[in-house]
Amino acid sequence: MIRDITIGQYYPAKSILHSLDPRVKLVGTFLYIISLFIVKHYTAYVLVTIFLLSAITLSKVPLKFIVKGLKQILILLIFTVGFNLFLTKGDPVVEFGFLTITDQGIITALKMGFRLIFLIIGSSLMTYTTTPNQLTDGLENLLAPLNKIKIPVHEIAMMMSIALRFIPILVEETDKIMKAQMARGADFESGNIIQRAKSLIPILVPLFVSAFRRANDLAMAMEARCYRGGKGRTKMKPLKYDKRDMITYFVMITFFILIISTRILF
Repeated sequence: MIRDITIGQYYPAKSILHSLDPRVKLVGTFLYIISLFIVKHYTAYVLVTIFLLSAITLSKVPLKFIVKGLKQILILLIFTVGFNLFLTKGDPVVEFGFLTITDQGIITALKMGFRLIFLIIGSSLMTYTTTPNQLTDGLENLLAPLNKIKIPVHEIAMMMSIALRFIPILVEETDKIMKAQMARGADFESGNIIQRAKSLIPILVPLFVSAFRRANDLAMAMEARCYRGGKGRTKMKPLKYDKRDMITYFVMITFFILIISTRILF
């Protein structure tokens, strides 16, 4: 169902990851994503798996909640794995007519599947443990040097924060509209792909109307509070690094160096 979408949601809990500075989590997530594209040997995959499981344990976010978010990428995952499974050259293992599964295709498909799953879980873990306001402050602080070349860093960070805030709101709104349409006899499950796509029209139209209405209300509220951008604005809770943040930086850099080492040595 539509409520299975957990991307962009914040999961409140008291954990080490929740208490970290948002800048640490942003930099750590960036290094983690880069490491996923560097991994080559199975040793590196083991290191990434151990690192990710450790992060999930420290976050205190239920594994069931994390896995639920993977349902939304199931089609993309199947397409990616199938594409690499059948179109990678190598020694044939199984043949289905004109389709051939090779040994190299199996290895590549498994690697791409793991990378995609780890990518979604790792990046989602950041939003699960960081509020939109913290993400905005952290991103704005990290990109602050770009202000010198006239890039509106505050406005970009604000737009990202608003977008993240709207994800759970629009998910809830979509769920309400679907239930209302189903109560009136709408069928979203039966039929072929084209028929299912057409059945979404009664959902998309009121959803877009609701989204534009909420955006207009938000703009009026910001204007009523004399919002004029980030110039000259101060923060009630300025970001400040703690000892645990420095330790986390050290752990992330060490992890990244180990991943690079596995690619060089193996």
